[in-house]
Order: sequence, then C-alpha cells, then structure tokens
Amino acid sequence: MDSSALFLLFMFCISCSSFYASGMLLLPLRHSISPTQFNSTHHLLKSTSARSAARFHHQRRLHHRHFSLPLSPGSDYTLSFNLGSQPPQPITLYMDTGSDLVWFPCAPFECILCEGKPNPSLHTRPPNISRSVAVSCKSPACSAAHTSASSSDLCAMARCPLENIETSDCSSYSCPPFYYAYADGSLIARLYRDSLAVSPSSGALFLKNFTFGCAHTTLGEPTGVAGFGRGLLSLPAQLASFSPQLGNQFSYCLVSHSFDQQRVRRPSPLIIGRSDEKERIDSEANEFVYTSMLENPKHPYFYCVGLVGISVGKRTIPASKTLSRVDNEGNGGMVVDSGTTFTMLPASLYNSVVAEFDRRVGRVHERAGEVEDKTGLGPCYYLDKKTVEIPTVTLHFVGNNSNVVLPRKNYFHDFLYGGDGAREKRRVGCLMLMNGGDEAESGGGPGATLGNYQQQGFEVVYDLENQRVGFAKRQCASLWDKLNSN
Repeated sequence: MDSSALFLLFMFCISCSSFYASGMLLLPLRHSISPTQFNSTHHLLKSTSARSAARFHHQRRLHHRHFSLPLSPGSDYTLSFNLGSQPPQPITLYMDTGSDLVWFPCAPFECILCEGKPNPSLHTRPPNISRSVAVSCKSPACSAAHTSASSSDLCAMARCPLENIETSDCSSYSCPPFYYAYADGSLIARLYRDSLAVSPSSGALFLKNFTFGCAHTTLGEPTGVAGFGRGLLSLPAQLASFSPQLGNQFSYCLVSHSFDQQRVRRPSPLIIGRSDEKERIDSEANEFVYTSMLENPKHPYFYCVGLVGISVGKRTIPASKTLSRVDNEGNGGMVVDSGTTFTMLPASLYNSVVAEFDRRVGRVHERAGEVEDKTGLGPCYYLDKKTVEIPTVTLHFVGNNSNVVLPRKNYFHDFLYGGDGAREKRRVGCLMLMNGGDEAESGGGPGATLGNYQQQGFEVVYDLENQRVGFAKRQCASLWDKLNSN
C-alpha cells in the first residue's frame, strides 16, 4: 500500500473516532443569491415568487404521472462536498428535502438554457468520474433511480443477454441512464459510486461507495442536488448505512435574512444526527413544537404534515380537511420543503387569510397595486405612517398544541420602492404568502407547501426515528457559532 493510501486510511480512522465521539455532523448551508440580484428588490421578489409557484405547480403535476419525480431544486441553500480522493474534487449542491437523490454535473458538461442561473461549473470544473464505478443494473439503487422498475427490465435495457437475466448473471452490466423532468428543466443521468468526503468543522468524514447521479447534459439545471427526502438514495439514508445514529434525524436553522445582502452571506447550520452537546443547547433554548409526518403513497419521499388552520391576529381561519391528512391517492397535506422559498396555500385558505389581513392592515394603509404587479406578491401596502401595526400570523398543525407563531419578518417584508425618477421613493410592505390555486382545478396532489422563507429563525428538525417534524425558535447565527466552537 502506497503512502497516499495509508494517509487516507489513517484519516478515515481518525474521522470515524472523532465522529463517534460527537455523534453529529455540522455543515454550513450557504444562500446562493448572487450580489447582482440585490440591485432591485422588486425584481428579486418577482423571480423568487415565480420560482416558488413553478415548483409548487410542478409538484401537483407529478400527481398525474405513473412515476414519481423529484421537485425542481430551489435556488436558495447550498452545501459542499469533495468527490473521490485522487485528487478530491469539490462539488456544490442544493440542499433539498423535496427529493431523494444526490446528483450533480460531470465533465464534460453542457447546460442548455442556463443563462442567468447560478452556475458553479463556470468557476469550478465539474468533477471527472473516470475513476468512479458504474452501478450495476442488478443493484437496488438502480431500481430506486428508475422508480422501482424490476432488475430484469433494467438489465434488459442495459442489453444483458436473456440467458444471463434468467440466471441472474448481469452484475457486470451498468444501470441504464434515467430521465428527470423539473418545473423549469430536465436532465439525463447515470448512477455511479465513489467516496464522498463530508467536511464538518471537526474534520472530514469519508463515505465509501457513495451512490450518486452523474449528468453530462441538463436543460435549465446547472447545479446539482443533495436530496434529503425519504428514499434509498437520499443523503440521510446513505449516511444511515454508515451509522444509524446519523440517519435518525437532521435539522437546519436558516438565518433570518429578509433579503439583506450581508445577512444572506451568514452560514446556516445543517445538523445531521444527535449529540450530547446539541441536547444541552436545546435544553437551554425554546422547546420544539412537533407534528407527525404523514405518509404519502404517491410521493413517498415528501415530508408531509397536517395543517388545520392559520390565525391572523386573534381570528383562526380553519383549513380544509384535505390539508390535515393525505389520502390513498396522495392528495392533501402540506409539504415541508427547503427548496421552495415562499409558502403556497390553496386559493380558498389563501383568500380567507388575505381578506382578514387586509381588513386589519388595509384600513390604515393604502394598497400598493403597482408593487403587487412588480413582485408577484400581495397584498402590498404603502407604509407612510410612522407606526405600522401588523397582525400576528400563527400556523396550526395537527397535534396537541402544535402551533407555530411566525415572526413578523417571516411573513411581512418591507422595503423601499421607487426613487428611479419616474416615482418618488416610498416604503412598502408585502405579505409573503402565495396563492397556490384552486384545489378543485388542481387535479389532486399535495395541498400546500411550507417554504423556507417562513422557516427562517426556526430550527426545523426532521425526526425520522419518531416520524415527526419539529419547530423551535432559535438565533440561528448564534447556534452556528456555538456548535462550531464546540
């Protein structure tokens, strides 16, 4: 064994021992909004609201297909890894709880219609997978990537001879390529295995035989995805194969940014697994409010929860019963999604929330119709008065006292609009919830999505062992500093 291999083996052993001592991985999530996008707040809000709507409606369109596909990756939070070891190759991926596959661009790479999108390959060459091992058509991973197709069908697609299929002797034939369609793009990828280095603050953790999708050509999708959904190929599932303790739960705490350029740059902690130190910090802070995960037979990788109502001030507006449960066809429930920015509500609930919000705010402040048209959000108001009273918004989930009170900045964003010569500069504010459309016309599927903007300032825990999602108010920047220092 040469010296480099001995060094890697030594590092792997050191990583294992330090990992088992802590029982937890701490990774930084970075917001991917580029500095140029801050030139115009209303343009930034317009593109973000349009992307949220496209992702939500794609989620519903999946309901009509005979196979499941992941949601389009959002453009918000990224994390970084190294692939292979000779030499290590850096990759940057979107963190997405709405899908269950890890994939990324590979050299040579071409992205069609990707102008204007964050594209890591423009600055860092996509990884070369010449040393990676192709996954066999007999592998359960291949079947998972092809939405549970049988190994016999997949090996036939891989041109394994019939006699070999009948004798289960096709392991040398590679898994066929698979197609993914997104809200605004698509790709074709193949499955490979290689080592993946996860680099928490305490040192690298090497995962051997990590399975990932490699795409040489994509349409509108320049950045890969680290799927955290419930599925065999997700990052948490593969970490669990290394250690069940790592696969039991994960959480993230998104730093509240309100589209402030400096705060967007702060890292948000992504916490995988449990540790005594983390439990000590939790005991000193606000307790979690939990609600049970709902099984979705049509889209099993979604983290669905039940929503029973929304309060605006002291008035509670009940949600339709379809939002509190998921039926046998996969209809209903609310998806907790790290890859959608703004929360999407069915039209009936959204309109009732807006009517109550406008009843309380609109009697004091003038509606800003032009701003609503420019941002895709609403209602918006001119905030010319010095005192602005905004009612509290509370989400009521299924469970005993499973109520989450949103901070004002999570649902109402104020900013300066105008000052371009055509109009005077005025302070405006908009409700940051979106209309997901009429339930009767949607044809089914998940009824609502809880976006990451509404999750800011909360630690959101996905407790896979107890099948529940929890929310706890946190100072996320301080949580990162505490965990990183320890």
